[in-house]
Amino acid sequence: MSLYALLAAAPSPGAAGSLDEAAERAGNAAGWVEENWSTWLNTGLRILLIAAIAIVLRYLIRRALTNLIDRMNRSAQAVEGTALGGLLVNAERRRQRSEAIGSVLRSVTSFLILGTAALMILGAFQINLAPLLASAGVAGVALGFGARNLVTDFLSGVFMILEDQYGVGDSIDAGVASGEVIEVGLRVTKLRGDNGEIWYVRNGEVKRIGNLSQGWSTAGVDVTVRPVEDLDLVRKAIAEAGETMTKEEPWSERLWGPVEVLGLDAVLLDSMTVRVTAKTMPGKSVGVERELRWRVKQALDAAGIRMIGVVPAQPDAATADPTASMAAPSAYASATSPQSLAATPIAPPNLSK
Repeated sequence: MSLYALLAAAPSPGAAGSLDEAAERAGNAAGWVEENWSTWLNTGLRILLIAAIAIVLRYLIRRALTNLIDRMNRSAQAVEGTALGGLLVNAERRRQRSEAIGSVLRSVTSFLILGTAALMILGAFQINLAPLLASAGVAGVALGFGARNLVTDFLSGVFMILEDQYGVGDSIDAGVASGEVIEVGLRVTKLRGDNGEIWYVRNGEVKRIGNLSQGWSTAGVDVTVRPVEDLDLVRKAIAEAGETMTKEEPWSERLWGPVEVLGLDAVLLDSMTVRVTAKTMPGKSVGVERELRWRVKQALDAAGIRMIGVVPAQPDAATADPTASMAAPSAYASATSPQSLAATPIAPPNLSK
């Protein structure tokens, strides 16, 4: 073997040093891993446990809320079309209200559960959460000041739905606009006005709400007759018309009480007004008033009672005074009367003399 071959086969001092350093690093890394693998495993298992519990809890709560809402909708559909269903809120309104409430509750549940899980995971990584929470608080305050109108609209919408202040199909007076509710949202309520226009009302701008479709309504009719009519006969005719109306469809369903003759509301020299009222289904008072006026007018005509505004009967031609249509004689008809002489122009002077 030559010298060159022996020198090539012998290990160099630099190579031996590199192998020793690599072995030492590998040993240190293995020792570090051996020392910390239990901590990693503990942290990983904790994160997986937190995530699994959060996901399962969120699923169970959302499912329970969904089942509760479905049960509420089924109970509303069960009474729809019955006598009890006519007194309750309609199924569409209850469905929309329950869906809105369920959406809000599901969103709040998801935010709370997932937010808490995220903070617990960050805590498992030994991250100091105090600066993060402080920054989030400052950002929340800034966002609240910047979007206070949006927050106000959202919170007002949530409370309107939870308190059932109004729903789809109700006729309301919201102050800034009035009409029939066609859509209820968490930020905006849509109304259809009397002329068909659609109003978009922000929930935060509504300071007062007058719901004309909840509870019951009152139909009021004023019957004006001559002061010489017999009040007992007038009362009897109106009462009979109201009693007949309460026994016929669909007025028997829309009327929630008897037609009451309250008595004289006003007495004048040429007329007297009788007040008639009836308790009706919400939102049906206008139709009941029109039908009640129709029936009262027919009943009074049948009883020979004349209402104010009817053209008086003309006298017979045989008994009529022929001079009633003649005008009174005028003082200017006579040429010698003082009025005619005073109105005669002055004759011009005679200049020929």
